[in-house]
Amino acid sequence: MRQTPYYVFDTDEFAKRAAMIRAALDCKGGRRIPLCFSIKANPFLLHRLPAGLDHVEVCSPGELEICIALGVKPESIIYSGVMKEKCDIERAVSYGAGILTCESIRHATLISEVMLECLSEGTQEAGLVEKKAQVILRLTSGNQFGMSLEDIEYIISHSDEFKGIAVIGIHYYSGTQKSLRKINKDLEKIKSALTMLKDKYSFEPQLVEYGPGLCVEYFEDDWQEKEKQSLDEAAEVLREFAEEYPLGIEMGRFLAASCGKYYTQVKDIKSTGDANYAILDGGIHHLNYFGQRMAMQVPPIKVFDGIDWELEKSSDACRVRGMVGYECMNVNKNMQKANDCEDYTLCGSLCTVADVMVREVVLPRLEIDNIIEFGHCGAYSVTEAPVLFLSRKLPAVYAYSKQKGFELLRGYVAASDINRAHMFDCI
Repeated sequence: MRQTPYYVFDTDEFAKRAAMIRAALDCKGGRRIPLCFSIKANPFLLHRLPAGLDHVEVCSPGELEICIALGVKPESIIYSGVMKEKCDIERAVSYGAGILTCESIRHATLISEVMLECLSEGTQEAGLVEKKAQVILRLTSGNQFGMSLEDIEYIISHSDEFKGIAVIGIHYYSGTQKSLRKINKDLEKIKSALTMLKDKYSFEPQLVEYGPGLCVEYFEDDWQEKEKQSLDEAAEVLREFAEEYPLGIEMGRFLAASCGKYYTQVKDIKSTGDANYAILDGGIHHLNYFGQRMAMQVPPIKVFDGIDWELEKSSDACRVRGMVGYECMNVNKNMQKANDCEDYTLCGSLCTVADVMVREVVLPRLEIDNIIEFGHCGAYSVTEAPVLFLSRKLPAVYAYSKQKGFELLRGYVAASDINRAHMFDCI
């Protein structure tokens, strides 16, 4: 039997999702809004990027190294991140990253310095770099990311101080799970800034990179319809904005969430008082749903027999003991008993009372070795959950597509190797 826990990321679903977004964004007359995938949501999807994506947003030196290792086209990279050191910029420039973001005046200074040093060393003549780096200036939404409009003005109006960069646009992102009202408010803020920059400095952007942060419905039975409605409503105002400005859209969560599933196994079952507990070999160090307050909301869950379980059986054709979450959340308690169901609290393997994956959910009566599938976890769970806590192993990661079948992307990683001290001689 294949060992749990592990993730499966469906790259066909990822491509389908990108195509749906692309179709919603395309403007009349053939105008195409560039679509960017923020890889922090799930870097394991990089090896199967669908054709509908134009850029990938890379927010750290480590993410850049992943792109380099996988041969991601350098011109497709938007190299972002709130903290950039000179060596990070040098690496991005040497790889040929298409666009770099500036989140401060210091960023503009460092990028300009790197480009000028490259020129002085003769690398430009060798065709390794352009004369100037193409940069977009990130406007703050009121937190540590980006910079004030005054700082943006300074960079644009003092081009002699930043001779190694060419400012081609503006970047703006104000958060995730946003309403249409918030998106409209964002666009008005961007328009106001661009109007001022044009009036004062004759600045005309070549790219306005914007993250709408569309809402992912993790806990709704009709999530597909609601997400499609949110997309269509947002796309209407985004297309209107794109008629006036060269808009580019970046997404992470909304692109990737639906393509992921997580499998964990029941290792123990017990009752204390009125509560039935199922102890799983996974936990909150592997699984994270944005907005799941104190594990009260129920994500999509399936229960599989653990007998002769194999990864290839994780489909509608296998022996599914029951499906819960959407269908069973509001089932009458008496009917649950008649249908051999019980209330369960699903807990993970960590020695902390916080390791509750679902506080209360109705399931078919569980048995040891049953497999629990959690859906809608293609974004952030694999990167955002606290995987090193208590030195449990990191889950394996698989990709799935109809053409390629199942591919192992990462085997199990022993957290104990990372968390223990390794003695080295100090230099």
